[in-house]
Amino acid sequence: QVQLVESGGGSVQAGGSLTLSCAASGYTCSRCYMGWFRQAPGKEREGVASIYTGSVYVSYADSVKGRFAISRDNAKNTVSLQMNSLKPEDTAMYYCAATDPRGSSGSPLWKGRYNYWGQGTQVTVSS
Repeated sequence: QVQLVESGGGSVQAGGSLTLSCAASGYTCSRCYMGWFRQAPGKEREGVASIYTGSVYVSYADSVKGRFAISRDNAKNTVSLQMNSLKPEDTAMYYCAATDPRGSSGSPLWKGRYNYWGQGTQVTVSS
């Protein structure tokens, strides 16, 4: 059974930093995408960043380019999201996600591409 468990959320002032981590269990895939998504109250869940497990290919939403960095540790089966220069508009529940090892299609930042989801971790940025 695949489990994705996020950690590292919290409250921070604008301009601050946080690092989110996602620990995957029951999931092994050498050519899949793992990503971070976020959902603010009343808004759609949106892709923030993704990373391909088979290479160094990464994708970022325009709103976080230059501020966020996604990384992975295949040996530990974890994916992290370093978030710098945080803004109040970054406030949301952040979710870790992974694609099906049997295959997937679509943009790496499209939520419909992902089969497995964590429970989320809250990030709150105050002005």
